[in-house]
Amino acid sequence: MKLVTFSESARKPSKTGVIGADGGIIDIARAAKAARVALPFDANDMISLVASGKKGWAAIKKATAKVKASHYKVDRVKLHAPIPRPRKNLFCVGWNYLDHFNEGAAARPHQAEMPAHPAFFSKQPLTVNTPYGNVPAHGGVTEKLDWEVELAMVIGAGGRNITEANAMKHVYGYMVANDVSAREVQRHHGQQWFRGKSLDGHAPMGPWIVTADAVKDPSNLNLQCRVNGVVKQSSNTRHLYFKLPRIIAELSAGLTLEAGDIILTGTPSGVGHARTPPEFMKPGDVMETEVEGIGLLRNKIVA
Repeated sequence: MKLVTFSESARKPSKTGVIGADGGIIDIARAAKAARVALPFDANDMISLVASGKKGWAAIKKATAKVKASHYKVDRVKLHAPIPRPRKNLFCVGWNYLDHFNEGAAARPHQAEMPAHPAFFSKQPLTVNTPYGNVPAHGGVTEKLDWEVELAMVIGAGGRNITEANAMKHVYGYMVANDVSAREVQRHHGQQWFRGKSLDGHAPMGPWIVTADAVKDPSNLNLQCRVNGVVKQSSNTRHLYFKLPRIIAELSAGLTLEAGDIILTGTPSGVGHARTPPEFMKPGDVMETEVEGIGLLRNKIVA
């Protein structure tokens, strides 16, 4: 399934939906009411839906089984990030493609070799942006705005001290994300990444959550970032240095993961700051972020 959060207009409240066979959006609450199916979650809240797990999946499938035509066309509604306001910071993994680690070596003389464990950092919840929304340039705060295509995991069943062997059972689904980064802000704070990664609107994601059962092999997905139609990053998740189960196991050691938590798994080489000469985005640029089988984001940089 592909699950979305949408609203009929900017002034209408958001609600959850599922992408139908015709490519449109089926309103889950509306379908459930028509089919007289009791939903085990709040149909206006994606985190509640995710927390309902397999019971929620079953209820959605039952409610939508006899829907012949979707209720809305995707281009006629406002599509939000699937989880518009996470309950906590986004969890992120740095240096998780060897080629990306190597391309930034000149700016990192203190760290010559890949670390033995994943490098984690976070982005505050207000970084979350819509799949087709404008990304603020934050001029005066940063002039070095960079791109980072990433596969994002959404946690379903929570847990602590999750083993690698059981890790993938805790993944509810996947999204496309871009870890937009203010490079000089990132460097100004003792090489501590949080500040430069956490400007408002700097994490477009979506366009939907593709449930884990619909992704045959998340460890073999092509991903790409384009700016103004020019390919800047192109790789495959098979090149992840720390694989998805390892990320979940290490992150959850002594730390409880909860339903709706979002993990960005890392970006490959091709980022702007490591190019010769360096390249950064400016107002008017259009950034496209794509992961095979998951979806495509399209975001304009605005002043």
